[in-house]
Parts: sequence; C-alpha cells; structure tokens
Amino acid sequence: MDYFDGSMTREQAQAETQRFIVKVYGWMSLALIITGLVAMWVSSSEFCIRMLSLGKWVFIGLGILEVVLVAFLAGWIEKMSSKVAALVFILYSILNGITFSVIFLIFTTDSIATTFFVTAGTFAIMSIYGYFTQSDLTKIGNFLLMALIGLIIATVVNLFWFNETLYWITTYAGVIIFVGLVAYDTQKIKQMNIIGNERTEEDKKEAIVGALTLYLDFINLFLYLLRIFGKRK
Repeated sequence: MDYFDGSMTREQAQAETQRFIVKVYGWMSLALIITGLVAMWVSSSEFCIRMLSLGKWVFIGLGILEVVLVAFLAGWIEKMSSKVAALVFILYSILNGITFSVIFLIFTTDSIATTFFVTAGTFAIMSIYGYFTQSDLTKIGNFLLMALIGLIIATVVNLFWFNETLYWITTYAGVIIFVGLVAYDTQKIKQMNIIGNERTEEDKKEAIVGALTLYLDFINLFLYLLRIFGKRK
C-alpha cells in the first residue's frame, strides 16, 4: 500500500503513484504489441504454420511452458533482478504470440480488429474506474477470483463434454469476470506501490508484476469477446 512521510507532500506522493502506473501500462502495452506482432508473423509464415500443425502436443507444450514462466515470474520475482523479470515477461509475451497465431488463421482480420478495439475500450473504462474509485473492491475481487476458478473448471469439463450451452455460459461469464478483474487489479496495483521507492529494483519489479496481471486480464477478455464478435473464415 502506498504511503508518504513528512518529507513528501500528498501531491508528490500522488504524482509518484501516477508515474508508477504509467510504467505498468508501458510494460503491458509493450507485451501486447510483441504478442500481436509475433502472432501476425507466425500466421503468415508457412514454416511456422507447418510446425504448429504437427499436432495438439505442440500447443500443449507451449501452454505448459507459458504456465511455467508465469509461475516462475510470480514465485521468484523477489529473488531475481528486474532485468531477468523483464526478460521472462517478454519471453512469455512471445510464446503467447506463437499460440495466438491460430486466431489469424481461424478468424477474419476485420473481426479480430473489431474485437481488439472493443476490448481496449472496455479495458480502459474499467481500469480508469479501478484507479479513481474510492470504493474498496476487495470483496468484489475475491468473489471474482472464486468465480474464475469455477470458470476454469467448467471450461475444462466442456473440453470433454462439448456442450454448446455451457460454451456460451462460460463465454459471457468470462467477459463479466474479466471486466470486473480489470477494475479490481488496477486498484490493487495502485495500492501496492510503495511511495519513496521510485527507480529502485523493487519498484521496477513491482511494475512488471502489475503489467503481467493487467496483460493477462486484457488477453483473456479479448479471447472471450472474440468468441462473441469473431467471424470465422
């Protein structure tokens, strides 16, 4: 949680928090750009497409590697340098770009672009709300995190059940959950900033962790909205 002592005015503390949030959004935006560019490049490369078409085990392997990277970044962030944390984050965004390349093979470019702008607009509105609201979103956030666990379980079950009704229930539930998590996570990231810690290693690593959180919110919201707005080729 942010704080300030007698050597710093409230206005200076707020300005420092704003600079911290700008760094968080900067890292998040960089990761999104990398993911998008990699996805477009892979989807236009015949060699990459052939590699991805080898079977589902390629995607399973990429998925496992992504989970390992996120777990490594979240669990060992305190023991690694900010440069290593940044490298892991960028590597994760590249791997996401590889797996998301299939989106450009399945859906039309226009519907992907439309979904991206809808996601960006929704994300911006909810993030602004989370930053400026005076309400404590902790209870809502805890509820959404529990709902997210239920969503994951239902999604896994439907991988074997193939029920269309459950598919659309999880789709709209996913949109609602991640719309709420954007606001909750923004408020949480704002509060975790330590005033007076600017430009330190700890400050840089906090910005990367915050960026990863919002990056995941954005990506997941985009994927669920793509189910609704995406038009298949």
